[in-house]
Amino acid sequence: MFIKTESNNAYRSTGELHQWSKRAALLLLSLPRFVKCSILFSIDYAVSISCLFLALALRQGYVAHHVSLIILVSYAFIPVASLYLIGFYRGASRGFFDAVMGRVLQLFLLLIIVYQVLIYVNPLSMIPRSVPIIFLFSFFIWLWNSRLIIRTFLKRLQKTDRKCRPNDCCDNVIIYGAGEAGRELLESLRHSHKYNVVAYIDDDQQLTGAYLHGKKIYADHALPLLIEKFAVAQVILAMPSMSRARKKQIMDSLSGISVKIKDLPSLRELADERVTVSHIRPVDILDVLERDTVEPVAELLQKNITGKNVLVTGAGGSIGSELCRQIIKNKPRCLVLYEQSEYALYTIDQELRNKKTENIDYQDIEIISIIGNVGNEKKLINIFKINHINTIYHAAAYKHVPIVESNPFEGTINNTKGTYHCARAAIQAKADTFVLISTDKAVRPTNIMGASKRLAELVCQGLSQHSSHTCFSMVRFGNVLGSSGSVVPLFTKQIEQGGPITITHPDITRYFMTIPEAASLVIQAGAMAFGGEVFVLDMGAPVKIVDLAKRMIRLTGCELKDASNPNGDIEIVFTGLRPGEKLYEELIIGEDNIETTFHPLIMQAMEHSFPLEDIENVLFEFIEKAKQQDVAWLKTQFRAFVEGYREGDDVRVEVEKLTSSLVDEIG
Repeated sequence: MFIKTESNNAYRSTGELHQWSKRAALLLLSLPRFVKCSILFSIDYAVSISCLFLALALRQGYVAHHVSLIILVSYAFIPVASLYLIGFYRGASRGFFDAVMGRVLQLFLLLIIVYQVLIYVNPLSMIPRSVPIIFLFSFFIWLWNSRLIIRTFLKRLQKTDRKCRPNDCCDNVIIYGAGEAGRELLESLRHSHKYNVVAYIDDDQQLTGAYLHGKKIYADHALPLLIEKFAVAQVILAMPSMSRARKKQIMDSLSGISVKIKDLPSLRELADERVTVSHIRPVDILDVLERDTVEPVAELLQKNITGKNVLVTGAGGSIGSELCRQIIKNKPRCLVLYEQSEYALYTIDQELRNKKTENIDYQDIEIISIIGNVGNEKKLINIFKINHINTIYHAAAYKHVPIVESNPFEGTINNTKGTYHCARAAIQAKADTFVLISTDKAVRPTNIMGASKRLAELVCQGLSQHSSHTCFSMVRFGNVLGSSGSVVPLFTKQIEQGGPITITHPDITRYFMTIPEAASLVIQAGAMAFGGEVFVLDMGAPVKIVDLAKRMIRLTGCELKDASNPNGDIEIVFTGLRPGEKLYEELIIGEDNIETTFHPLIMQAMEHSFPLEDIENVLFEFIEKAKQQDVAWLKTQFRAFVEGYREGDDVRVEVEKLTSSLVDEIG
């Protein structure tokens, strides 16, 4: 009984001591920086004097009485004063690391030389020459260890303080990559309250078992076990040179494990910057799509832009704004932004003007922002002529399938007739190049949006046959990630809200590429045109939307909630195909009408065209038929001119029949 009571008293005493030391530490931390620096300076000076007396005692066995105390005190003051001059006391002790002591070591080597000179010229001849070396060596050991102790104590104090606040969150993290980027990332994470690095992983087997800044390096195959052992919440890929295929292998090895996977930018993006916490970002969605990219051809990017006057319609949209960003990088003489939405125009205008301010190379580029509709041909001709436009990228379009399906004439007038007016204005103003941004939905469309875009392609093909100066081309591609209406930002928002993720059909597939890649390939394709070509971008393999959703759920550290895992986090709900929506998109109308180009990701489709007069006869009737809302007439024209056009209702019936037959077969 007595022993137990004594033990409890001991624990109580230890706890009280801990609380007292914590209060004392917090009191010291609350002092003004000048006071804290003065305290450290005074302590270091006192230790410096002690180290000097110790050096004399070690060298001589005693401290000679004939050595003046004033000389010894002054002698000991020199290194402390030198530390102050190099800014040693201006840095925070909690931010101490090896590089600081590297500068101190260089300083002390210089001081050894200074002391030797002073001894040689006689003022300190009574002090043996070996004393400065012993003195500065012992003082250096004190500085190193005292700062390490302070830093360790403060880190433990911060961790203890965080544990007392349950609302704060600290994720256990594994850094994948023990190279330079991984080391810099650890230093950055050490100062963050949100991350606690527990281990390194590296592909280099020779590093396995070694330690880096106190963290053990494990082999790659140990990653799943370490995630479970340390309750890891995030894995950060700190290998900027890692290939996309290797990232896919890592993510596949973590299939079924609820852990967030983050990434660092590529070496090109990092450039000469040090890795910081701000560089950590979600894994590039291209890694989810398993899509390889190709470096752009600089000559193609510059051909129709550098030193020329360029205009982008729909400049505030997803593709239009990215075109503007890449155009300004290739230094046009003038960039005209043409946009119907004032807010969208203002947003991209301000972004580009900020780029001009930040980058001296862009300051000579004139940026002109114009509010306007692509249906106003006279205004377009005037703008093209006044600004001497050489190159036009026509990105203005209504693209949301259900919205255009509900507003058929508005969508078709904007997408088809707007293209006609814009293209005719380009011919009147003698522009050199006109590039139409098209879509994979123009191929055998089942919706009005896709049919209107195919009709816009036919407009450009027809005008190309009547233009001797303006070179027309069309670039067709699939869905772009991050654009308005894209499934990726929609899924991201739904995951953040806790689900469910909504998908129209379990078998629906789509082609995907990122907005920057799409814009880059559009510019390059337009530069390869001679007139009338329909270019098709290589979108890679089509992606099953449900698989994309499942991968996104895993990458955010959540679990799929389904029949086999009812306790999961995010559920996927199927809502049924929308009006005009297809299960599968296509990029070409026929398998035999495709040709390669010298660019590996750009192909040329040999599409059938119609005489311009036939197309114009239809366009001239648009306004009158729109007043009557004669949708039946509109769909009749689509069936006449757009190969493979079918109405969305017919497709839904076919899908329902196919699904029903599959169910019957399974039954």
